[in-house]
Amino acid sequence: MRVLAVLLTAAVSLASIAQSADDWPRFRGPAGRGVVAEVAGVPTEWSPEANLAWKTPLPGPGASSPIIVDGRVFVTCYSGYGLTQEDPGDIDQLMRHLVCVDLATGEKLWQADVKAALPEDPYSGIGVTAHGYASHTPVSDGSRVVAFFGKSGVHAFDLDGTPLWQVSVGMESDPTRWGSSSSPIIYDGTVIVTASAESQSIIGLDAETGSEVWRQEAAGLDGMWGTPTLVAINDDRTDLVMCVSRELWGLDPASGKLRWFAKATDAEQAYASPIVDGTRVFAFTGRGGGSVAVDAGGTGDVTTTNTVWNGGDTTAFASAVQHDTGIYLVARNILTRIDSATGERIGQTRLRGARATGGRFGSLDYPSPIVVGDTLYSLNGSGQMFVFALTEDGPKQIAVNEVARPAEEFRGTPAVSDGKLVMRSSAHLYCVTDKGDEVVQTEPAAEPEPEDEQPAEANGRGGPGGQRGGGGQQNRFDPAAMFNRMDTDSDGAVTAAELEGNPMADRLMTLDSNGDGKVSLDEFQNGMANLFRRGGGGGGRGGEGPERGDPRPQRPQRPELAG
Repeated sequence: MRVLAVLLTAAVSLASIAQSADDWPRFRGPAGRGVVAEVAGVPTEWSPEANLAWKTPLPGPGASSPIIVDGRVFVTCYSGYGLTQEDPGDIDQLMRHLVCVDLATGEKLWQADVKAALPEDPYSGIGVTAHGYASHTPVSDGSRVVAFFGKSGVHAFDLDGTPLWQVSVGMESDPTRWGSSSSPIIYDGTVIVTASAESQSIIGLDAETGSEVWRQEAAGLDGMWGTPTLVAINDDRTDLVMCVSRELWGLDPASGKLRWFAKATDAEQAYASPIVDGTRVFAFTGRGGGSVAVDAGGTGDVTTTNTVWNGGDTTAFASAVQHDTGIYLVARNILTRIDSATGERIGQTRLRGARATGGRFGSLDYPSPIVVGDTLYSLNGSGQMFVFALTEDGPKQIAVNEVARPAEEFRGTPAVSDGKLVMRSSAHLYCVTDKGDEVVQTEPAAEPEPEDEQPAEANGRGGPGGQRGGGGQQNRFDPAAMFNRMDTDSDGAVTAAELEGNPMADRLMTLDSNGDGKVSLDEFQNGMANLFRRGGGGGGRGGEGPERGDPRPQRPQRPELAG
């Protein structure tokens, strides 16, 4: 049955996205798994001087990832507003862009500009300042490319840049005003958009016309930023699976109606996207959560019947990736390997030579790891690419590479096609390929003793359907301790001068609620509490009413049940 399920998953991918085998047509590539077979020409080492095929300027930053279709690279950006917190500018000037670049040469072929629909969430606080206004990765079915720009709507173009259609999917804001980032996917001629912040909705749009095919509203979408995935159950059924706050949902992609749900973890936010092996779904959540493996399929509440294991390992923003029987997570400069069959942590390996990129609150390590053949590539927010050989004895770091000096911000997941690996930064698109150049690897900076593949003998895992215990990366965050480390003169307040050199300085100073130019312990603790507090609309279980004065309509906690 597992072999059949794998074949069905491949069939769904081929039927729903009719590109070349070399295409990388959506967030995390074919089927959203972040995995491709060995690709000749993708190097393991490079530098700004070696194995760099091309470098192309972009009109602005973005946290979206590039996609590759028919020899062309597509990526979204924004400009005109929100480039620095010190001087965000005039929000009336905010513009979104979809850029198309030739994969072979790096030549920009065309650029589509989309004026922002207002009112838009301001560039302030912690959320939008972390990811900006171009956070959704575009998607293509081989004949068109579709970009989702949040409140500015969904826009479709042909591959030559001719506008085809555009449609709004909502103008609301989540209570935290962090915006959304879930990327659209395409299934059977339908563009599926998760407009979690914009209208607490999952929406199916006709790929040809943009007309609305179906819409399901659910307050439980609050706190969800990952991208759904498709799971082929059998010849007649495919489930649309997504990880939301506390639960996994399996929807009918033809109607958006809920087929099944299962308790996932206790996390109030779901940043990462689930991954799939056959019909088994793995979800990893962040603070307050853990991990879970659930067999897709079934009807109604399948928590007891379909949960395979619960685990304690968490991720931050990067999604997991699977290779053979191992699942790999990268968070806080640690690569964790987990047994996909049991959820047991096999070991951990520190990323040698990693630079600080903002830590837990910096939001800079957004890129998800990918696997090409037997090689894992993990990009961090400063542009360092850590390369691991995945061996039977565990992952072995073989290189750490950069394409940008001085460092730029890298927030998108890399894309691979035709022997080339493409990365986007806040300022450029980069493409590396094996040109036969000699690369001089600099010795990584001294690091604490690495935790190379240390077994987790008592990490609190439960068996099938069991409850998650302790262990994993569940260290409690202590706001007072963090505050005291920043308060270098011990006067009970933190100033911009004390935060000089801290990559989170601008965001931390936004916690100064009384405007006196310094952050007190109370302001810091309240700000951190708001950071992790679940927003309104569905904040309580069972569809309780809006919190914090949320003006949005009352909506059910989950989508309408199928059947």
